[in-house]
Amino acid sequence: MSLRFHEISEARNRILNPFDQAKLDLLGEIVSPAAGSRHLDLACGKGEMLCTWAARYGTTGVGVDLSEVFLAAARERAAELRVTDRVRFEQGDAGAYRPEPGGYDVVSCVGATWIGGGLTGTIELMRPALREGGLLLVGEPYWTEEPPPAAPEALGLARDDCATLEGTLDRFEAAGVELLEMVLADPDSWDRYMATQWWTMSDWLREHPDDPDAPAMRGVLDRARRSHLAYQRRYLGWGVFVLRPVG
Repeated sequence: MSLRFHEISEARNRILNPFDQAKLDLLGEIVSPAAGSRHLDLACGKGEMLCTWAARYGTTGVGVDLSEVFLAAARERAAELRVTDRVRFEQGDAGAYRPEPGGYDVVSCVGATWIGGGLTGTIELMRPALREGGLLLVGEPYWTEEPPPAAPEALGLARDDCATLEGTLDRFEAAGVELLEMVLADPDSWDRYMATQWWTMSDWLREHPDDPDAPAMRGVLDRARRSHLAYQRRYLGWGVFVLRPVG
């Protein structure tokens, strides 16, 4: 999906992953960042985690994202929660961002491990910014059971792009990080995330029937509905994993 289509489809979502507010709140309770701790969020989307944690826990943060549309929403959210003095947002390629070495207590990439070419590469990209004893938060899909051959292609994945939960643990260990905790999406949070996109895209198509991108957007919408109902809801899990470097 192109960046423009992604921006359109996510217009009504505040959290740009199959994660509802309750799960994001639970993740915050698990991490319990100390007041004044520093948080770097790569591919931050609309900045919901940075803004709500700054408001609730007194953290400070930097978010990096490619989309100015999402960053505008992030800045509006920061203003709404009165944390503009605690968080800032930078437009750019999160995979090319070079943060202060060892400058952050929490480094997150929630649902965008493509920035490092996959899970292992993204962990390697995140680690230099992390202080000693800090935490990595990684959002990643996983297979809930062995998918049928048609599923990965329908979901825009290769079979090995993600693993089972146990296989994901193996990948963490091979990357030199310890799995401490996790908060996983469920079918309902998948449904709420995806169905909101369907309605948003359908409304956009009704409002922009003559847009040059309308036929392509119709194809995106049709595939998104069918692939979710046929495969994604059953075979593809998603979660945020709390990690700490070993040694």
